[in-house]
Amino acid sequence: MEMLLNFFQVAGVGLVYLIIVVLCLVALLLSCLSISGTWLVVLATIIAAIVRGFSFPGWWTITIFVLLSAAVEFAEAMAGAWGVAKRGGSRFAGFMAIIGGLLGMVVGSFIPIPIIGSLLGMMVGSFLLVFLVERQRLEAAHAVDIAWGAVIARVLIVVLKVMVTFGMIIVLLGGLIFFAGFADS
Repeated sequence: MEMLLNFFQVAGVGLVYLIIVVLCLVALLLSCLSISGTWLVVLATIIAAIVRGFSFPGWWTITIFVLLSAAVEFAEAMAGAWGVAKRGGSRFAGFMAIIGGLLGMVVGSFIPIPIIGSLLGMMVGSFLLVFLVERQRLEAAHAVDIAWGAVIARVLIVVLKVMVTFGMIIVLLGGLIFFAGFADS
C-alpha cells in the first residue's frame, strides 16, 4: 500500500512538472503570435513555487516575472502608437495600428501556415488601417512611411515578447533543474 501511495505522489509531482513545461511551451507559442505568453510563465512559476515550497522559484522570481510581464504589456501598448508617432502619424492612426494588428492576426490565422499566417496578417492589418487613416490627411507616400512605422514597431514587439518569454522560461526551467539536482545532493 505504501508503495502505491509513493507511486501516486511521484506521478502527481511529475504531472505538475509536465503542466509547467506545457504552460511554458504554450507561452512561447503565444508570444510568437504577439499574444503575451509571459503571463503563462508567471502562472507556471507560481505553480512551481507552490509545489517546491517557495525554495525556487521564490517570491523574488515571481515578482521579477510579474514586473517583466507588465513591462512587456506596457511596451506593446505604446509600440504601435510610438512607431506611428515617430514617423509623424496621428494618435488615431496609432490606435488603429493596434486594432489593425488584432484584426489582421485573426484573418491571418486562416492562412494555412502556422504562426506565420497570423504574424503576416497582423503586419498587413496594422499597415492597412494606419495607411487608410493617414491617407485621409496626407499624401500617399507619407502615409505609407507612417504605416511602415507601425509594422516595424509590431515586429519589434514580437521579437521583444519572444525574447522575454524565452528568457523567463530558461530561468524557470533551468532553475528547477539546477535546484532539483542541488536538493538531491
